[in-house]
Amino acid sequence: MTMPWAAVIGIGNELRRDDGIGPAVTAELQRREIPGVRVVISHGEPMGLLDAWAGVRLAVVIDAVVCEPWTPGRWYRIPAGQLPPSAGTAGTHGFGVAEAIELGRVLDRVPQQLIIYAVEVLDVSVGLGLSAPVAAAVPVLVDAVLGELGRMDGG
Repeated sequence: MTMPWAAVIGIGNELRRDDGIGPAVTAELQRREIPGVRVVISHGEPMGLLDAWAGVRLAVVIDAVVCEPWTPGRWYRIPAGQLPPSAGTAGTHGFGVAEAIELGRVLDRVPQQLIIYAVEVLDVSVGLGLSAPVAAAVPVLVDAVLGELGRMDGG
């Protein structure tokens, strides 16, 4: 068994409607069984994120963000080095990706390349299923993540 060279981490809770965008994207990628790529669903806790991207050169994180005003389904590609310091407060979780990245830097546990896909969401109330505009973003995000993996190409 070869060691993974990349990790794709979908952050979210499928029981909170659009907050399930990260798990929805990673579920599709898990079905593809991409060699050398660890695919993980996470609730966003920092130590879990550090463990999920441990030992890889590339990590791609997909997470829901609440914006005002919002355009549900619109997404942003953000290299970790360009993540604003306040970005952790924009996510749907109390302790954000930005804080996990900072903790990882302190502990020297950040991949060589870390890309965040932040997806604007409409509804994070309790319930199953993504809203239509957020669900429409899933195949586009899958293609974007596959593009990230192709650029780094395991080698």
